[in-house]
Order: sequence, then C-alpha cells, then structure tokens
Amino acid sequence: MIGTTLPQLAGRSTVGSLFRERARLHPDRCAVEAEGSTLTYGALNQRVNRAVDVLRNFGVARGDRVAVLSENRPEYLQLELACAKLGAILACQNWRLAPRELKHCIGLVSPKVVVVSERHADLLARADVGPIPAVGLGPDFEERLGKTRPEEPEIQAEPEDGLLILYTSGTTGLPKGAVISHRAEIARYAVYYAELGVRPGDTCVAWAPFFHMAATEPGLGTLVVGGKVIVVDGFRPDELAFHVGREPLGHLLLMPGMIEPLIGELRARDVRPAGVRLCGAMADLVPAHQIAEVTSLLDAPYLNSFGSTETGVPPASGNLIPVGEVPRRLSKQQNALCEIRLVDETDHDVPPGTPGELAFRGPTLFSGYWNAPEANVKDFRGGWFHMGDMFVRNADGSLDFVDRLKYMIKSGGENIYPAEIERVLLADPRVADAVVVRRPDARWGEVPIAIVARKDETLTSDHLLARCREELAGYKQPKDVVFVTLAELPRSTTGKIQRHEVEAWLRRRPV
Repeated sequence: MIGTTLPQLAGRSTVGSLFRERARLHPDRCAVEAEGSTLTYGALNQRVNRAVDVLRNFGVARGDRVAVLSENRPEYLQLELACAKLGAILACQNWRLAPRELKHCIGLVSPKVVVVSERHADLLARADVGPIPAVGLGPDFEERLGKTRPEEPEIQAEPEDGLLILYTSGTTGLPKGAVISHRAEIARYAVYYAELGVRPGDTCVAWAPFFHMAATEPGLGTLVVGGKVIVVDGFRPDELAFHVGREPLGHLLLMPGMIEPLIGELRARDVRPAGVRLCGAMADLVPAHQIAEVTSLLDAPYLNSFGSTETGVPPASGNLIPVGEVPRRLSKQQNALCEIRLVDETDHDVPPGTPGELAFRGPTLFSGYWNAPEANVKDFRGGWFHMGDMFVRNADGSLDFVDRLKYMIKSGGENIYPAEIERVLLADPRVADAVVVRRPDARWGEVPIAIVARKDETLTSDHLLARCREELAGYKQPKDVVFVTLAELPRSTTGKIQRHEVEAWLRRRPV
C-alpha cells in the first residue's frame, strides 16, 4: 500500500510545465506569428518568465486572479502562460460588453491587477472598476518586462488549480465566470488531438477572440504540443484566405455567419489550400449548402461539433461531415473521455427517442462558476453537470440536438424547440440564415415566428411555409416569416444569433 504522496507529485503536470518542456526541446522552433513578426519557443518562454516577475511585482500569487482586457495579440498568450506557471487565474474579459457588464465581470473575480490594451483602455475607464491597478499592454508592459529576469521560475500551479476564467453568455442575467483548471485544459487537448484528426505540430490560426474558448484553447493546446499559433486580430476573410493558401493548417475554425464571406474571398482569390485537416464548428447553425461549398473549397471535412465553455470539445463533437456533402442529418457522436446521460426534469434517464437534458461527467469538465454557489448546487446536482441542452438519443447511439432547455416555445400545451424548425429553413439553399423565436398569441399562448435572411430575393414566405408543412407537425409551423438582411441578425461572440434580441426587435416591430 502506498503511503506517501510521491506518486501524486510525479503526476502533476500542468499547462505551464508542459509548455516549458516544449521550449526546452525546441527553442528555435517558431511558436507564435502575428502580422509578419515571429517568436521562437525559446524567446516566448523568456517573455513568459519575465511576465511572471511583472505579475509578482503586483503581489500576484497562486490562486490570485489577473484580469485581461485586450484584442488578440501575442501578449495575451504570454499572460496565460505566465499565470499557468505562477498558479494564478487569468480572467479573460469580453471587450464587447457594456461598461456596466464589464464592471460586474471584473468585480466578480476581484483581480490583483488588470492588464489592458490601449484600444480598450477607455472601456475600462468607463467601467469604473475602482482602485485596481492597471498595466497597459504596449510600451508600459514592455518597459516592465525589461526590468525583470528571464530565468525559469519554480512552477507553483497544481493540476486542479484554476488556469482560466471564461465568461458564459446567457440570454438573461449577467455573465457567469467558468473556472477551467489545468487538468481540464490538458484533458481537452487530449480529446482534440485524439479524435479530431489534428496532429501535434500543426499550425493553428487563432482569429476568434481570446476571451472565448474557440481561440484560447486551441492556442494554448498548440503551444503545449509544439505547434505554431498564428494570431489574427478578429475575423478577417482576406487574411484567413491568405493563410489557407500559404501553409498547412490543423483545424480552421469557422463560425456561423462568417462562412459566406470566407467563401467569397476564397473564390475571388482562387485560393488553392496548402492543406487543412478539418474546418468549421456548430453545423446545426449553418445552412447545409454552405457546409458543402466551404468544405469543397478547403478540401477539408466539417466538424459537426457540440461542446461548451464548461465541457470543452465534448460531449458530442465526435464526427465529421465529408467534403462536398450537403448534410441532411446532423446527428452527433459522443466523444471519448466523457460520460453522458439524458434526463427528465426529475433527473431520471429518458428512453431513446425522447428529449432529455444532457448531464455530463468527465475530466474535461470545468471546476464550477466563480462565486456562484447557488448555480453550482443546481447545475452539478447528483454529481453530474447539467448543461441545459436538450438531446434525443437515437437507436444507433447517435445524438440529435433539440434545443436549449431554457428556450422552448409552449404553444397550446405543446413543446416546440426552435432548432427543429430552423433546420428545415436552413436546408433551403436560398436561405442565408434563419432563427425562430416566440411571439405572444391570444389563442395559443405563444407561437413560432421565423426570421430569415435571404440569399435569393425570389424566395417568398409561401415557399418556406410550404417546406415546413412537408416536414413538420402542424403545431410546429411558423405563424409568420419575416425577412431581414444578414447584417441585421444580432450575434454573440461565437456567431450564434441572439434570440432574446430578435424577440425584443419583434416586439417593437409594427404589426
């Protein structure tokens, strides 16, 4: 019987220690590229070590929080890795928030210091976060780095320590801070490389905001295994098209609403891909014809994903849509390294074919919401994390996403999940995008309304309603179709159309 903690100590690798090992093995390999400039692993590691000293000078120690408010730039990754070595937690702030929301998010985590770029300094000032010291990214940060030492610090973090706080965006209330540990991050990298066909050493283009898992996790995961991260300041179709034709890439992330502009850029430039292993995400929210077109242009399959900030790539991102295929079914496969249940409102398992809320367990899971005990008790009840997403398990074991538990249309006593109707609308190649929301109704309580952006102006509401009559039960038929431009559809950071904003617009619209 083992009576010491030595074996436990030997198994305590963290994100910081794994990156340090890559820098030791490949000091001259390119680690980060941004706007034509590059950093080798050796140079990046020295800057990370200096950043550890900068944070220590503000009293930051293991368990403390550091807030960052910045656009995508190499220093963002440096701060994440410095916190990884120091054992601190980087709270990644969303620069799209209103000042009141930002004040809430920063105040929630009580950081020792806020690191802010010049671009967002005014937003931080308007948020009025109180007497928290601030460091400016740019000359201020560089001057502080120059006064520190590049020597390797002793790594303070433990596997269960928090590494990141990423904020979840709900349809109501203020954002919650999801704490993601070193253990969870490393497990997420394991799933990413084991199941998605991405390989250690592949190049990652990080264009989505670093305050979101879609860029931060692939970015850190790439540096932990020795690949290169190309940092891009937001969605720039021309720059993405350039990188597609320039060098082989691993997973090229594409969000709903951003695929059509990239398709146009790839065609305009007549880009010949240097090699893309896979592309895309969230196929349920993308018109089927766009999936076929972009996979053909990139010669890469499309990731039929379903993950979350709280769970990472799992629970249901285990299959790909082949190149050139117009998907008629978007059933998903459960990932490895996780357990799932589909449960009813009393937390009993539902039979196959019946919608149930997905409950999750596994090593990729986050460590709970920061300073939110009531939410944690509710969402982790029974030792499973309840995602708030409804799925149906098919006879073959695959999973069909139904919709968010919290967004359901109750029409005449019937439950209607908007995603069921949206799939029918998005299957029409003349539809650029679509969202279904609820509208109060004197007879039925509420009814579904379709908001549609057209790709072809000859498309009429009669065409779409006829299609819905063919494929949906009568009570699921949209009671109205409202046409808008693609730019009018409000989106979150991840590209998801924000139903609550569409609903508010619909209420203000003259009847």
